[in-house]
Amino acid sequence: QVQLVESGGGLVQPGGSLRLSCAASGSIFSINAMGWYRQAPGKQRDLVATITRGGSTNYADSVKGRFTISRDNAKNTVFLQMNSLKPEDTAVYYCNADIRITTWYRQDYWGQGTQVTVSS
Repeated sequence: QVQLVESGGGLVQPGGSLRLSCAASGSIFSINAMGWYRQAPGKQRDLVATITRGGSTNYADSVKGRFTISRDNAKNTVFLQMNSLKPEDTAVYYCNADIRITTWYRQDYWGQGTQVTVSS
């Protein structure tokens, strides 16, 4: 079975930084795109950033210039470096991976979520 395990969330002051990590493990044939999404209470889950296996990235306008997504393909891990954090960044952050289990079957997987709170 495939699992995505997240870490790195916590409480930080406005202007501070956090680095989130998400490692995929299990019966993985290959991983295509990976990404980060976030969800605040009572709100829908929104895209934060995505990255392809080849390194092409896409960011939500609200985080451009502040967040950086990266990945280590050898370790099946995706990272999100968050700088200049704002209170409006407060949310549960979920990692996502488009994973091929076999040569013919692929499935979208989600991490358990990690809380990021930006507050003075």
